[in-house]
Amino acid sequence: MKQGFYCLWPDQPQDVLVVGPYQGSLGCLRIPFGRGVCGAAASSKATQLVPDVHAFPGHIACASSTQSEVVVPLLCPASRQLLAVLDVDSNTPAAFDEVDVTHLEQLCVWLAGKYGS
Repeated sequence: MKQGFYCLWPDQPQDVLVVGPYQGSLGCLRIPFGRGVCGAAASSKATQLVPDVHAFPGHIACASSTQSEVVVPLLCPASRQLLAVLDVDSNTPAAFDEVDVTHLEQLCVWLAGKYGS
């Protein structure tokens, strides 16, 4: 399993996610909005729960071992502006469920409240 953040940085284009703090091997350093699971979460500002990444339209194969993924956006509480996305990948198909989504979304709301002012 690998997980980490893709962020929007003030000195970078605001329609491209740039890798931030990450645990595990890195495959993609930049992801445009709308591309892959992370880009879909960024452009929609909605959590993406993907039990089979190979069935996801436009999936970016940053790591060939990834089988499932959940991506949660971090939104500024006041403006709902996107700050980053939390990307969690697994080598196991359907590794994540709605319980995971609930807790990851709670974490991201808390983080956005701390850092998104």
